[in-house]
Amino acid sequence: MAIERHIERELEILTAIEEGVPLTQRALAARLGVALGLTNLYLKRLAGKGFIKIREFSSKPSARKRLRYMLTAKGVTEKARLTYEYMGHSLQLYRRTRDNLREAMGQLGRNGMKRIALCGTGEAAELAYLTLKEFGLEPVGIFAGEGGGHFLGLPVRPVSELPAADVDGIVVATFERPERHVAGLVRLGLPPEKFLTLRRLASPVSNGDSAGGRIAKRS
Repeated sequence: MAIERHIERELEILTAIEEGVPLTQRALAARLGVALGLTNLYLKRLAGKGFIKIREFSSKPSARKRLRYMLTAKGVTEKARLTYEYMGHSLQLYRRTRDNLREAMGQLGRNGMKRIALCGTGEAAELAYLTLKEFGLEPVGIFAGEGGGHFLGLPVRPVSELPAADVDGIVVATFERPERHVAGLVRLGLPPEKFLTLRRLASPVSNGDSAGGRIAKRS
């Protein structure tokens, strides 16, 4: 059961306000990765529930009024509740993902497939990396977007280089629904039977016989 996105965003807003650092709606929108208008709606909803207070102030009489956000006692309690719920969801997600990957890696091992690439960076890729290590495997490469930088001590290469890479399997390392990511890899000409998804695909990639559809059996 995936945690609802709005709950995750509300927790992030309450956390940001509790930090006590002067915060503009624009900065908060950038932190959330959402539009400014949507951020404003979230703030108004939290204020309406009594979780935060919004006060206007200005440093000079002629200056434009600014907004200050403060967490209420009720907001502190709500933040603690959301944190507990989010942590519980995260633990459940990690356990389910690790089980899926263990099953997938077991299938690969029986087939003699050892050259595995990670497609993606972040927490999902870190968990996939730890699971690979349990099977004595080291990823042959990390691929994400346009590449650049390092992740897990390896250079991050552009996804466009994956078709030319000599790999037996590709872990699509994301906790989100994998269909969009898989579709992008298919457009690059990658064979679906190489995909290892952390969550079950909503529909088969190819003739109902894709690795992604078989491996990640739990949604």
